[in-house]
Amino acid sequence: MSDIETQIQPRRDAQVVTTIRVEVVDGPDKGKHAAGGDTVSVGTAKDNALVVGDFTVSRYHLEVTARTGGIVVADLGSTNGTFIGAVRIERAVVPPGTLVKLGGTTIRFDDAQRKTIPVPAPAKVAGIVASSPQMLQLISDIERVASTPTSVLVVGESGTGKERVAEALHALSGRGAAPLVTIDCGALPSALLASELFGHERGAFTGADRAHQGAFERAGNGTVFLDEIGELPPADQASLLGVLERRRFRRVGGTAELEVGARVVAATNRDLRAEVNNGRFRHDLYHRLAVVVLRLPPLRERREEIPILVEHFARELGVDGPIAQTFDAELLARWQRHPWPGNIRELRNAVEAALVVGPGSFHESATASPEALGPYKDARAAHVREFELAYLTRLLEESGGNVSKAARIAKMDRSHLIDLLQRHGLKA
Repeated sequence: MSDIETQIQPRRDAQVVTTIRVEVVDGPDKGKHAAGGDTVSVGTAKDNALVVGDFTVSRYHLEVTARTGGIVVADLGSTNGTFIGAVRIERAVVPPGTLVKLGGTTIRFDDAQRKTIPVPAPAKVAGIVASSPQMLQLISDIERVASTPTSVLVVGESGTGKERVAEALHALSGRGAAPLVTIDCGALPSALLASELFGHERGAFTGADRAHQGAFERAGNGTVFLDEIGELPPADQASLLGVLERRRFRRVGGTAELEVGARVVAATNRDLRAEVNNGRFRHDLYHRLAVVVLRLPPLRERREEIPILVEHFARELGVDGPIAQTFDAELLARWQRHPWPGNIRELRNAVEAALVVGPGSFHESATASPEALGPYKDARAAHVREFELAYLTRLLEESGGNVSKAARIAKMDRSHLIDLLQRHGLKA
């Protein structure tokens, strides 16, 4: 049996890790088990850690992760739901030995041995600073896959640093002499996406008064970074899939076929497995993009990194000398307590604002400072996420954790509310 090693109780000098074993105890695949990685996903799709043949189970049905206090079970937008006893769950923390039913299959998560291991030293690779076990493992994964031509999907909340991971993959890949070309799939209308991806010939459409090279052509043998890939419209998903399968493309309005030499890295703040389950994202395209999946944890799950990140950002902003002389203990303590809905980007903005206008610039509800404006879409996403998190948290309190009641209070479709709760890591 292989192990899933996940941090349970970090200390300054050591960490306790545990192992999880997932086993089918009832259903067509009774006796089948699996373990491995930071998380275990269960479903009928072949890229799950535990693949089951039960037709009542969704392609990507649920995911389990070891965390402090128990095992997190998250339904991935399945059709028939995930149940503990008679209760349907979207997200829950359960003890080892809990039986979970999905369709006609029942599975159990068993807690195996725990062991204490030394905490590795902090690391900095290609601009990524890390000290938590999750991020140190991510750096190791980046170094391992960077030199391969494999497509990579980077998953994480807004502001966690997905673009920085793409830059690190490119820098360490041996493709650094060629361009890294970024396309924001969420910022372009569908009518322009094909042109931005594949280029167009002069006269291909109204306003095309000259030929244009698309991202794949400009990147050459470099890297094409498809940011917010979950926003890609269905028609463009089909076009992209064809290009990735054939490794050839044509400009819009052109006849000559051009070869794809670039490596593709995609990123999203959505769980594309849930998007596949509900038909909003193509299953075959997901498999082309997610050959390797790199997951960025939110800052609230790795608070131990806040001090070294504050120091890193302060140095970038020109601070010399001990950080304790720049930021008082009270401010550092507040930063340690803050939930950081805007993640790393919000923390950097807070550090910059504190340096520019003083510690009083930081407010618990702030996600960005006017002195540190970034791209509009990033600032908007950070504010929207903060509002959603605060609203949903209060909504769950007022509804007593009842999703149906919460949906009625919010005048919101229940399935959409469930998607939002999952996106923010909230449980009912």
